[in-house]
Amino acid sequence: MKWRIIDTFDDFLLYWEKAHNKNWEERFKLWQEIYMAKYPELLRKQIESYKELDSFWLEKAKKEIFSKLEEFLPLMKIARRNLFILWEPIYYEVLRKLNVDFPIVFVIYVGIGSGAGWATIYKSNLACLLGLEKIAELKWHSKDKLKTLLLHEIGHLVHMKYRKEYKKFEKYEKDPLFLLYSEGFAKRFVSFISGKEKEDKNWVLWCRKHKKELIREYLNRINYKKKVNDFFGDWLNVKGKSFTGYFLGREFIRWLEEKEGKDIRKIAILPFNKVQRLVKDWLFLQLE
Repeated sequence: MKWRIIDTFDDFLLYWEKAHNKNWEERFKLWQEIYMAKYPELLRKQIESYKELDSFWLEKAKKEIFSKLEEFLPLMKIARRNLFILWEPIYYEVLRKLNVDFPIVFVIYVGIGSGAGWATIYKSNLACLLGLEKIAELKWHSKDKLKTLLLHEIGHLVHMKYRKEYKKFEKYEKDPLFLLYSEGFAKRFVSFISGKEKEDKNWVLWCRKHKKELIREYLNRINYKKKVNDFFGDWLNVKGKSFTGYFLGREFIRWLEEKEGKDIRKIAILPFNKVQRLVKDWLFLQLE
């Protein structure tokens, strides 16, 4: 078996037996002491992800997530059940279409809102972390939405594999130009494997209508060395819309396909410096 599962949900339920009648602050404390104490690397990753923003977001996450766990629980159970149905056929579909073969660790956990899906290195392996609390909050528990989520994160892992850069890849993503390329690659990957990605048509239309405004704002953030997280989160937004960075990223990858050809591997292994130059070129071209 090339893929394996680390399912921490039973440990979450043991924690929940002791925490469900507590306030959100006590729930968070017990989450660390009872549940996450068994998974220190998972805990560290989540806390560090908020440190990259600021302490305000960690406090917001603690309150938002731990005050709603009871509400989320039924959807988390549905999501977990659907994940067990989905990941094996999706994994083998990706390997068959790309003629690649590499192991993935799928980790099911209940976290602090760091992300519904997270492509990363966990226990020295390429891994897809699946945060049930975030999946429930976003109402992505259906099979269709979970398939899109899994393909997006596997797309990141395929990207890492093609580049033969694992730890370095996540460092590259701290660069806003590379991040746009990386997230665009993963978003385009969903369509490449499944044929078409199901999206909110109103969101797509809005992004197309405001494309130049979004690009100006993205360039402004780069020029003034400001964070671009607002383009890639659901709690964060640009001009009132979330996830707009994924739209821009996919548009860039489509442009790359015209420029470099549709060879997914060729697009995936572009050198870091060339990626920076190409993204910048594309952003300015869209403003002409």
